[in-house]
Amino acid sequence: MTRIAIIGAGPSGMAQMRAFQSEASNGHAIPEIVCFEKCSDWGGLWNYTWRTGLDEHGEPVHCSMYRYLWTNGPKEGLEFADYTFDEHFGKGIGSYPPRAVLWDYMKGRVEKAHVRPWVRFSTPVRQVVFDEPTGLFTVTAHDLENDRIYTETFDYVVVASGHFSTPHSPNFEGMDGFNGRILHAHDFRDAVEFQGKDVLLVGSSYSAEDIGSQCWKYGAKSVTTCYRSKPMGFKWPTNWEEKPLLTRLENRTVHFADGSSKEIDAIILCTGYIHHLPFLPDDLRLKTRNRMWPLGLYKGVVWEHNPKLFYLGMQDQWFTFNMFDAQAWFVRDVIQGRIALPSQAEMTADSLHLRALEEAIGDDADSIRFQGEYVKDLIARTDYPSFDIDGVVDIFLEWKKHKKEGIMTFRDHAYRSVMTGRMSPLHHTPWKDALDDSLEAYMSDAPLERVANDSRFNPDEDFAPLVRRAMSGRI
Repeated sequence: MTRIAIIGAGPSGMAQMRAFQSEASNGHAIPEIVCFEKCSDWGGLWNYTWRTGLDEHGEPVHCSMYRYLWTNGPKEGLEFADYTFDEHFGKGIGSYPPRAVLWDYMKGRVEKAHVRPWVRFSTPVRQVVFDEPTGLFTVTAHDLENDRIYTETFDYVVVASGHFSTPHSPNFEGMDGFNGRILHAHDFRDAVEFQGKDVLLVGSSYSAEDIGSQCWKYGAKSVTTCYRSKPMGFKWPTNWEEKPLLTRLENRTVHFADGSSKEIDAIILCTGYIHHLPFLPDDLRLKTRNRMWPLGLYKGVVWEHNPKLFYLGMQDQWFTFNMFDAQAWFVRDVIQGRIALPSQAEMTADSLHLRALEEAIGDDADSIRFQGEYVKDLIARTDYPSFDIDGVVDIFLEWKKHKKEGIMTFRDHAYRSVMTGRMSPLHHTPWKDALDDSLEAYMSDAPLERVANDSRFNPDEDFAPLVRRAMSGRI
């Protein structure tokens, strides 16, 4: 039997398993699937742990999530086309759920698909080698629970290990003598640690924006962010300021490129991540920065130098879960023989063409549309349920507008699902006041008046589930 190794059981690996399970549920034969997952449960980054540095087995901690993290983009932009939030939770929920809610949602789909037996948990992959004469991959894995290293052969390998877990950590003059706390965003876990502190965040992208917001929300004395090229430019609270990049540190004094300085208690490096794939040799390893179109991947997934190797989710991302689905369905159909691949030269030419389109991107709106067209192209080639991708693009553009209007209030908006056509309710508590990020607190029933006061609320279309909940005694 044909065998497929999937490396990683995060959102991308889960998507690949779901793609093959969908094939099986339609009565088609599928290969043997083995998914190797280094952690003890699935979910990838969304599988939270308090640990930092090394885990209980001495492995680098994969998780970059922190307590109190809420999604910083609308859930309507990542909703699965074959498994909606309404189906999973049995009711509408707000557009910006916390981590625990999203983890529960993504688990729900693969639990319904009964693919957990395909996963070997606590089993990182140590090495992958391709043998040209046999056309097989030899995968070396480490069963951490039993401390056993073993090898198996596979016809195909799908790399779904993600690229937001190995920190890029620059050094600045004086860091060794800084008399305070320094950490990378990867190791940030609890904003309460910085209550009453003057915090500096190095970086001007999503990690700096969100971790800074968390520190502000949980009582930091002041928040400062510094940028290399340009400021984020949002309307910050009064105790938040943006500075040019730091140049050096003297004890607790941080000096910035504009000549100013400030006393700081803690520095959080929000300086991004690197694609780190140490289990792959040079001839199989993707080497790229975090960008919309990495070179070497036909249709963003097929390794052009060996089309039996695939990568999922290696792009910089606006679309996430449903883009991983589109990629996984495409990979499945290549393996199943439904999609014929062109020659290597043609694959490379196609990838170079898309890189040129990426280079011409002017702003975030162009970038979102670029990725939307990419997802459209993949879905058109498979039987993945089609959905209104242009509608998702519009949601992202509205989200960007809301962030400009209020960086601390954008999560208090709601959007209409392109999958169900239903308007999401407003969450029962404004984000800045919601200090409990648990699934139970978030899923408690919302007051009717907060939903009904939304100007986009359609009583004829959106009130029925609330009536049913009231009649059942749940309101």
